[in-house]
Amino acid sequence: MGKEIERKFLVDQQKWNNLNKPKGNLFRQGYLLTDKDKTIRVRATETKGFLTIKGQTIGATRMEYEYEIPVAEAVELLDNFSKSELSKIRYEIPFKNKLWEVDVFSGDNKGLTVAEIELETEDDFFDIPDWVSIEVTEEEKYYNSNLTINPFKDWV
Repeated sequence: MGKEIERKFLVDQQKWNNLNKPKGNLFRQGYLLTDKDKTIRVRATETKGFLTIKGQTIGATRMEYEYEIPVAEAVELLDNFSKSELSKIRYEIPFKNKLWEVDVFSGDNKGLTVAEIELETEDDFFDIPDWVSIEVTEEEKYYNSNLTINPFKDWV
């Protein structure tokens, strides 16, 4: 069974801007299906495409199945079947034997920066970098699928 255990945090923008970081990768992702129990996502980067099926999140855990597909097919699926979409630049930041993925959103979600860490178990220990701030793992408005429906620009 595919399983993802992921915790999500907001990022201190000032500290993030001052951080020496690697080149990020542009992600375009859209959703073929979004409901409270499951999502089907298509993602295209410059060189790869992915089809991902995710189940309902309970705590920090959910079922996840991800398959690499040709990037041209990912773009076709996004162009022809996506109900909602977002773009972001993802940075991969190693910190104390863990990998943090930091998403800097653009478009309707510009101004939002979120850090995620994947874990082996929900109680897996990890150190938190100083540029990471508030945990938002269980706040559904920060789910990428929800950001396509209720974008950051509309939060007041």
